[in-house]
Amino acid sequence: MNLDYIIPNNWSILEEGFDPNQVKASESLFSIGNGAMGQRANFEEKYSGPTFQGSYIAGVYYPDKTRVGWWKNGYPEYFAKVLNAPSWIGINVSVNDEQLDLFACKNVKDFRRELNMKEGWLSRSFVATLQNDIEVEVKTTRFLSLDLDEVGAINFNIKPLNSDAEITFQPYLDSGITNEDTNWDDKFWDTLNVNHENNQAFIQAKTMKTDFYTCTFMESQVFIDGKSVISKPDFASEANLASFSYTYDVKQNETYTIHKFGGYTVDRNHDKNELVAAAKATLGKATEAGFSKLLDTQKEAWSKIWDTADITIDGDVKAQQGIRFNIFHLNQTYSGTDATLNIGPKGFTGEKYGGSTYWDTEAYCIPFYMATKDQEVARNLLKYRYNHLEKAIENAEKLGFSNGAALYPMVTMNGEECHNEWEITFEEIHRNGAIAFAIFNYYRYTGDFSYIPEMGLEVLIGISRFWHQRANFSTHKNKYMILGVTGPNEYENNVNNNWYTNYIAKWCIDYTLETIEKVKEGHSVDFERISGKTNISHEELALWKKVADNMYFPYSEEHNVFLQQDGFLDKELITVEDLDQAQRPINQKWSWDRILRSPYIKQADILQGFYFFEDDFSTEELERHFEFYEPFTVHESSLSPCVHSIQAAKLDRMDQAYTFYLRTSRLDLDDYNHEVHEGLHITSMAGTWMSIVEGFGGMRIKNDTLSFEPKIPNQWDAYSFKVNFRNQIIKVSVNQNETQFQLEGDTDLDILVNGKGVTISANNLVTV
Repeated sequence: MNLDYIIPNNWSILEEGFDPNQVKASESLFSIGNGAMGQRANFEEKYSGPTFQGSYIAGVYYPDKTRVGWWKNGYPEYFAKVLNAPSWIGINVSVNDEQLDLFACKNVKDFRRELNMKEGWLSRSFVATLQNDIEVEVKTTRFLSLDLDEVGAINFNIKPLNSDAEITFQPYLDSGITNEDTNWDDKFWDTLNVNHENNQAFIQAKTMKTDFYTCTFMESQVFIDGKSVISKPDFASEANLASFSYTYDVKQNETYTIHKFGGYTVDRNHDKNELVAAAKATLGKATEAGFSKLLDTQKEAWSKIWDTADITIDGDVKAQQGIRFNIFHLNQTYSGTDATLNIGPKGFTGEKYGGSTYWDTEAYCIPFYMATKDQEVARNLLKYRYNHLEKAIENAEKLGFSNGAALYPMVTMNGEECHNEWEITFEEIHRNGAIAFAIFNYYRYTGDFSYIPEMGLEVLIGISRFWHQRANFSTHKNKYMILGVTGPNEYENNVNNNWYTNYIAKWCIDYTLETIEKVKEGHSVDFERISGKTNISHEELALWKKVADNMYFPYSEEHNVFLQQDGFLDKELITVEDLDQAQRPINQKWSWDRILRSPYIKQADILQGFYFFEDDFSTEELERHFEFYEPFTVHESSLSPCVHSIQAAKLDRMDQAYTFYLRTSRLDLDDYNHEVHEGLHITSMAGTWMSIVEGFGGMRIKNDTLSFEPKIPNQWDAYSFKVNFRNQIIKVSVNQNETQFQLEGDTDLDILVNGKGVTISANNLVTV
């Protein structure tokens, strides 16, 4: 398989030439979504070759029963996963009774697929010779509307090139679908009703166990050379299928077109008894607008998104394509309007990881959404965690913690833990710290303290109670320790005193104590409510402080660095450079036992801590730790290159920073991990944005002031980005000689550039 077949382009993802071996990878790369639903780029017509069918509805999931060899106390009973939903995109096409199927055609030429990121649509075109020797030209365009987010639209054109032909379009709905990723091959969907009315069809179905009620719907119109034909199609239905047939005698070189509108209404947004009525209303709006007008509206909606979110790069098309690909998919996955939704690691592009919420959201995604959208979007992500606080307390109770201690789940859909690997579920507890850090980071960036007395302080108290109880006192070292954990580096399980975990635990307690005082002084009514609800006491806070002040951190005097965990130096310290490249990636070549005994680091661990808490350490300390740990890092996590790119840029290692940037931005486009067919790495895409804005742009908040230390790779002529800082849009443009700042707003803004104060006036260019 050719892993480098995507054509470099500033605004589009392009594929030319049909290769069945690339179909599943392309289905991931060309995925589309609108925040409410998404789908892999499956063909509309039948395809009998290897394919991964996938359509997904935001927030609709199934609790697939956990499958483990030996049950342990505290194991989650199920692994919640996003469901492959009933499909609405299908259009069977037959030409003189021969079905169009690219896998079965005699010849396919001029195949071209484009995902236009600027305007938010997917297109495909090809010329195919069917088994009956009729040659047809096909052109399709598809999008999921941002404006009417329950509906998507397809424009499918077919033209017979070498003879007249009887052509049938058979648009259909199919609820007889399964997940590619299941534990027990359970039946996930129960079809309740299949019906139709005129050109509209509806399948009502509900999920097993979770009882999400949905209506999948469609309506179609057909045209010859743009002129409407056939008002009454034939209808057929089966238990899980509804289809119309539109047959027409098409002359040679005439274009036969179908416009298909489809999508979902869900009881998350409507009364479950009114889903068909809601579908009819949505279809009414879509068909009244028509395909062309709906597409124009789509282009306008994406134009508004790009106005703030775009990053431009001059002189490096692959780098430009990479960052826009990342920004595009982040906006397709999460719009920020619904606080019950979150960002799954695969978004709407596949089923791995269950589509659930990980610590990725707080550690990587919140900075992107804070700076490219209204702050309310990031606030909704934090509200999501507050809404799950009671479940986090329940999760901790199942593991033996008490008194309102909260352990947020490693993986969740509804607040309950649903990850079933013990070394993750029980031990990767550092995720609690990322949630607390996100609260701090949100206030630091937006200046909006109101979230903390309203919701955030209760979350911080629950998390700090957990850390206090999880630490234990070592009389041998006269220090508090945290034993039996897995840090961000998942190639080390069940270690003692992972530095990052211990440091973030101490930081969480210190930050919570500081925040309690701030709320007590400035928000006394809220403090009374919170203290009454949590029964917090001076005695308890004193015990927390004792743990934070006496936390143990493993350190090597020989290397003058903190150790990733106790015993790290006991390993055979062979760097990645000296590792046989035939052994890479080690997660696909080695046994787990061998990985755990090796020094190899999956992703930033200690360096993740230096990224979060860089103000606590000098640049010299960062340099020592970067030089010691990066040579052992295999970067086999999608979350690793972005953090290393930021750190390398801070250390003026621009060639390294650029290499890491390319790897994070083109992780999926170039399929570094040989797994893109499973779906895209959505949450790491936010890290790509950070690697430019925080890495090359050097954006930070220092002393409550927006600060930049701009740098530029030698490979680029210039780059620019915008950030929304406290409701003022700042555009930063960097070239090899200077940096320009422009403010969209009506109030002057004081910023820091390379440590010096600069005032930007409204709509006035400042050059540094």
